[in-house]
Amino acid sequence: MSTFRINSNPASILAYSTPERLAQDFASRGLVVLAPESLGIPIDVHDRIYEQEKQAISERKRVTPSLIPDVLNVINAPGVVAACNQLVGENWAIVPFTHNASFTSGSRDQHWHKDDNGPYNSRKQRHHQAVQIEMLYYPQAVREDMGPTATVPYSHYWTFNHEENHDNFAGADHLDFNYQLNGMEREPVSGPDSKYDEDDIVHRRTAHDVRMREAITNLKWPLVQSFEAAPLRAGSVVFYSHNTFHRGNHRRDDWRTWEDNPRFMWRFWLYRTTDPTLLSNDNGSPAEVRWNRLGVDPLTNIDLTEANDDVTVIWRHHYHWMLTGQTPPPRPEVAALAAEEREQEAARLSTQLHLKHDEAEPARIGAAYKLASIGNTALAVKLLGQALYNDRESVRRAATYGLTAVGPDATSTLLEATNAPLKWVRKAGVYGLGDVSPLNDEVLKAVVTCLEDDPSVYVRSVAAGTLGCLGRRAIAMGVGQSLIPACLEALVQSLGREENRLAMDREQQRSIKFVRPTDECDVCEGGGVDFALERFKPVRSAVRENALWSIVILCSHGATITGTALEPTILTLKEVMRNDQNVICVGFAMDALNRLANLRSQDEVVASLIIDLQANLLAILKESPARSWEALVRGGLSSSTLSELDQLG
Repeated sequence: MSTFRINSNPASILAYSTPERLAQDFASRGLVVLAPESLGIPIDVHDRIYEQEKQAISERKRVTPSLIPDVLNVINAPGVVAACNQLVGENWAIVPFTHNASFTSGSRDQHWHKDDNGPYNSRKQRHHQAVQIEMLYYPQAVREDMGPTATVPYSHYWTFNHEENHDNFAGADHLDFNYQLNGMEREPVSGPDSKYDEDDIVHRRTAHDVRMREAITNLKWPLVQSFEAAPLRAGSVVFYSHNTFHRGNHRRDDWRTWEDNPRFMWRFWLYRTTDPTLLSNDNGSPAEVRWNRLGVDPLTNIDLTEANDDVTVIWRHHYHWMLTGQTPPPRPEVAALAAEEREQEAARLSTQLHLKHDEAEPARIGAAYKLASIGNTALAVKLLGQALYNDRESVRRAATYGLTAVGPDATSTLLEATNAPLKWVRKAGVYGLGDVSPLNDEVLKAVVTCLEDDPSVYVRSVAAGTLGCLGRRAIAMGVGQSLIPACLEALVQSLGREENRLAMDREQQRSIKFVRPTDECDVCEGGGVDFALERFKPVRSAVRENALWSIVILCSHGATITGTALEPTILTLKEVMRNDQNVICVGFAMDALNRLANLRSQDEVVASLIIDLQANLLAILKESPARSWEALVRGGLSSSTLSELDQLG
């Protein structure tokens, strides 16, 4: 079977996604594509963006949304907002100061990788739920020979070890790290400096092409095949899970035309601030989908009848969660099992959970989800809880996802894990609490203890993110909201303790892909960025950034839920805004203040602190020499206000 797919008819266009299938396709495929006309904005905006970008490139200007503000109209286009509301919930946010800029295709190939979790380059546990997605926007048409983005649909639930595998330490899981070690990413595949014959470039016969194909073939994972997102019309938008393997792709057309006919792509990292609820789903509990009877996928031409139940059990879970925020009921096929048969099936799945080698990743993860939905929660939690303490990371990873698939009934096991001697088990436990547990006193105490006292930076950073996830779900479910002020207080206090460090790539004088843990930090905190501004330094802190990520989530729900924590939260955010040398921290603090000022329910009584914040917001934002326009506009600030702000200083 071929491991490479493009649209075979050059005159045709990809099968764009429809609103009716959006959640279903994203839960299974991990990738959807919006047609330009579905965005709900004038088509000529794309030509305008393209021409302005060409001019900026020719003038050697840094291309950002502030330079080309029409891009903000794309981000807030009705069709984009509606699609994102389905995928990551209302009031979704954008990670500031990361990769939110334009990429131009050219002569080189990246290798297959997953992007780091936001904040960028910083390793966190990868959510299987649709918590973070990536948005790609193409202002011009993209032909198949123009370096279209290459992806691996159906790959977003599988990954590789990273906890003690330093090749994947920096967050971007790689299919073939030797591609980096051999220097192939630095070699031009096409263009004037290519070593390859033109005919081999056009027909994908170069050593680079072979390397890319073999990387996919060697996986032996179900359904995974390379897919190039082309041909696309100008103004097309692609969304994919941040867990999807993908790569930048070289051009295959005449390099002498590249300067006059560049292929631009804008990328934005989006993340969830609200959880789905049963109330948001007008049809109640979703009907069961017969996943392996869907036939051929119209976008990728992959035959979905080849998907076994190790795969479809995961699709089922996340489709149900995206629509309801709940764990689905036990699988219909196990409903009629007698108790003895159920125990035998559970024992078989437990054995499958412990299979070895990377090619068994889908089988291990599938077994974990099957155990979670076997119809005997106590038995599932017992077996998954035992696997959580396994010496092998791949087994622990599957067990972690299995326990989160169980839902709130796994809470006791996850709480126990937060006290484990092995930090990787503590990390899994505190992560799992954020994904499925209720926000109550016991859970809050365990997470705050990890945030305050754990010697591992990795564990503390995951704990910081967990507080935002707990609060987000408490608001959606209406249970535990009274503890949200305590969540904010713990996050604010952590900002008073945690310090930025010189970014690892700078400290170790090596590429971010090759950095290694240190005595000070056992997780990659990311590459340094300062935008050549004296105010900022190339410093990072995984805990500070994840704490602020969580504060943005909680501040997206208005001031009322913050309770007594409102004033210290505002004061701390202002302090970060004015004095933090980490630009990503500053971006999050800006967005949190902006959301407090601009996002609230219609019946919320506006507190005097918020009235004061609204009156002084522009002056506060002006204190920073850099502002993330895209994040602020998503948080409720008008683009005209931002333009006025830039004109003032």
